[in-house]
Formats: sequence, C-alpha cells, structure tokens
Amino acid sequence: MRIGIVTSFPPSKVTLNEYAFHLVKHMRQHADVKEIILFTDVPEDEAKIHLKDNGCTVRVVQCWKFNSMRNILTIGKAIRSMRPDTVLYNLQFMKFGDRKIPAALGLFLPWLTKLSGIPTVVLIHNILEAVDLNSAGFSNNPVKTRILNAIGRALTKVVLKADKVAVTIKDYVTMLQSNYLVNNIELIPHGTFEIPGSPDFEMQDRPVKLMTFGKFGTYKKVETMIEAGIIARNQTGIPMEIVIAGTDNPNTPGYLDSVKEKYKDIPMLTFTGYVEEEDVPKIFDESTVVIFPYTSTTGSSGVLHQAGSYGKAVVMPDLGDLARLVEDEGYRGEFFEPDNPLSMANGIVNLVTDTSYRCEIARANFHAATAYPMSRIASMYMDTFTQIIVERGSSERMAA
Repeated sequence: MRIGIVTSFPPSKVTLNEYAFHLVKHMRQHADVKEIILFTDVPEDEAKIHLKDNGCTVRVVQCWKFNSMRNILTIGKAIRSMRPDTVLYNLQFMKFGDRKIPAALGLFLPWLTKLSGIPTVVLIHNILEAVDLNSAGFSNNPVKTRILNAIGRALTKVVLKADKVAVTIKDYVTMLQSNYLVNNIELIPHGTFEIPGSPDFEMQDRPVKLMTFGKFGTYKKVETMIEAGIIARNQTGIPMEIVIAGTDNPNTPGYLDSVKEKYKDIPMLTFTGYVEEEDVPKIFDESTVVIFPYTSTTGSSGVLHQAGSYGKAVVMPDLGDLARLVEDEGYRGEFFEPDNPLSMANGIVNLVTDTSYRCEIARANFHAATAYPMSRIASMYMDTFTQIIVERGSSERMAA
C-alpha cells in the first residue's frame, strides 16, 4: 500500500507535527506499507533528517505553506501527481493558517481528494461542539461567536464528506453522528508516542521541577502556573524550578517574550524554547510534576499521553477534553480551577510533598498510556485504509 499523509512534520513549527512524526514512525513498520508520501510544509532534505530507514520508503513532497491561499491548489496537484492508494489528512481547524480564508480553504481538501477517486481519511483532532470559543481565546463577542459557530458547522459538514473521519475521543463520535446525521465516524484514540522502560516513579534525591509543555498564548497561559509555583515554594520551603518548555502558539507571536519580561526577577524560572524531538524524553524524565495551565481544551491532549508514558503525575483543570480522557482512558491527576493560582498551587503541594500519592497517580497514568501505544494506533489506521479500499473496489465492480 502507498499511503499519502497531508500534515506538518518536524522541524515544522505548525501544530500536530509531532503527532505526524510518531504516526509515520510506527506506520512505516507495518508489513503492508510499501511507501509513505508526506505532503508537507518542510523541504525534503530537512524532513529526512528525522527519518531513518526502517523498512519502507518515505518520500517528502513540500507542497504547502501556513496561511497560503494556494494550498488548496498545490496540495491537490501534488496528490494527483503522486496518486497514492489512500490519503490521510492530519487536521485541526486552524491547520493551514490562522487567517480565516486559507484555514477554511484547506478544509475542503479531503472532499476534493475523495472526488478525485482516492480513498480519503481525515483525522480531526478537535471539533467545534467541544470547544468553548470564549475561553479558548477565539471570541468573547456573542455576535461574533454565533457567526463563528455557523461557519464552523458549515466547515465541519465539508470535512465530514471524506470517506472516513477519525476522532480521538468517544464523545466526539456521538456529537458528530447526532448533530450531522453521518455514519462515517470512527473512534481511533490519540495514542501514546513512546513507551519507554519502567519510569523512576519516586525520583528520590532529584531536584523538584514543575514543567509545562506545548505552544502557549491562546488558551494555554503560563502566568497562572508561575504564580502557583511561587505560592507552592512559599508554602513548602522547597526550591521548585518552574520550566516552560515550548514556544508561542502561531496565533500569539511574542507571548512568551512578554511573560519573560514580566517575570524576569523570579528565580528558578526556565524557558527552554522549542524542544527538539530527541530532547523530549529528557524534559519529561527530569520533571517531578507536569502541569496543564489551560483555560480551555481543543482536542485530545498529546501532552497528557506523553506525561503518562513517562510515568508522571499531573496537575490539570477538570474541564472539557481533559475530563473526557480521565473518564475514557483512566488518566488521573490533581485538579484545579482554571485561572486560579491558589487552586493550582494546592494541587502542586499535594503531589510534591506526598511521594507515595504522587507515585500512585504516576503509575495510573503510565498504565493508561501503555494501553494505546502508537503501534496499535497505526494498525487501526491500516485497517481503516484497507476497509475503504475494499469497499471502493466492491462499489466500482457493482457499478460496472
């Protein structure tokens, strides 16, 4: 099988690049995969640095740019030229841009690919019905919110025209089926990127580090975490390093620089900048607690799955998709009220000062993460591709 994947890919800074890296890594190990064609936003020579020979050919076709109005043309042309057996789109609603028109145009691509006769699957990481546009930073104007909701529903209908649409959270299946009356939705969990050896749950005699990881500035605001870390230090007398690992969200350039300036006099506050893929294990391994300073959620949390795979206890808000993951997949943590530093600090103190409790949470998260390794997720996509190709073949034979 020759599989095309439309996605960002490391070293791209566009969202979902890490997910694509790990999905490709495991998909290319599947016996039925002859070639993977990445329709991506980075040059071939850069992307190949991240790909080691592992049994199947990986071809990189740079054919789109973030916020380009031409993506719908250049991606479509590249797919028609390469003609893979099936195409997977690794999407969220702002995948192709943070400007309305290029973002919206990109979401028409799966439908157009299907119309060209190529079996098409969409992995959609977030859906409109599960996002609070106000708290996620998209709109705080009631009129604008209604307009965005109407546009979002229209674009969702377009995305759902693909042969299959995969979602990562069980409730998303019900929401889409009931709201759009479709039957092409499949639940394929997010999966855990890497499953390292047995973690050091106790971390005895190691410095205490409070770490958050991601792209910040929209609904992921680090000020609450910094304030909570200061409160936790004062309450316990324990020197806790506060680690902000990651970069600005593309929608909020300059955000972390402004935070650095605001808190420049706070000791033991570290901003790592972009974390290269090979450095991710070290960042998580050295962390005592992983913190989610979110005011909203917009899909299944890759960071929570990563934290679980490294056996980490977490502090997170009890809201949205994080709460769904707790219910569906068995993750655990200390919960806090969004935008409340004191509430977050209480969770931090509970985990840092009680080793046995922290280990209990960490082990539960490790168990949840290991239930869905990326190898299993890749096999689920392979099954979906095969099903669509077989159904397409049967339909064509009947039509003939």
